[in-house]
Amino acid sequence: MTRLRISVAFVALVLLGTPWADATAQTTPSEAEFIQQQAEQGDAEAQFHLGLRYSFGYELPQNDVEAAVWYRKAADQGHVVAQFHLGYMYDFGQGVSQDDAQAMAWYSRAAVQGHTSAQANLAVMYSAGQGVPQNYVESYKWRSVAVSRAVGEEKETLVEALDSLAQVMTPEQTTEAQRLAREWQAAFDARQE
Repeated sequence: MTRLRISVAFVALVLLGTPWADATAQTTPSEAEFIQQQAEQGDAEAQFHLGLRYSFGYELPQNDVEAAVWYRKAADQGHVVAQFHLGYMYDFGQGVSQDDAQAMAWYSRAAVQGHTSAQANLAVMYSAGQGVPQNYVESYKWRSVAVSRAVGEEKETLVEALDSLAQVMTPEQTTEAQRLAREWQAAFDARQE
C-alpha cells in the first residue's frame, strides 16, 4: 500500500471510530427492520445507516456492493457522510470499481459541505494528482481547511501533512493557498448563518 493510500486510510479509520458507528452496532432487530423500511421509502438517513450495516456487517451480512448501493441513494440526496463513504469506496475499489474521478467527485461534494475527512482526502488526491491534475495549491487549501476543523490525532496528522506539503511549495504558492483557504472558510461560515 503506498504512503498516499495509507494517509487516506488513516483518515477514514479516524472516522470509523465515531459514536454513530457504535450506535449502529447496538440497535435491536426491530430498529434494524424500521431502518430497512425507512431506507426503502427513500429516507436518506436510513439509507446511510443501512449502508453502514452492510459495510460493517452489523445485523446483516457484510456486503460492500450493497453498502455502495445504499450510500449512493443517500449521497444522491445530499447526505454528507454517505458522500464521504461513497468517495472512500471508489477510492479503494470497495463494492465498486476503483475510480479516482468518482472518488474525487464524491469527496468534493462532502468537502464543500464541511466534512473534515473528505477535505483531507481531497487534499491527498490533489497532492498526488489522483482523479485531477496535481495541484499543490488546492491540496494545501483543503488541508488547511481540514486542519482548522479537525481535533485530536486527526488534527496532528493533518498538521504534519500540511507542513510536509509546504516543503515542496514555493512561498508564493503557500501564500495563495492560505488566501484561498481563508476565503473558502469565510464563505462557508457565511452560508451557515
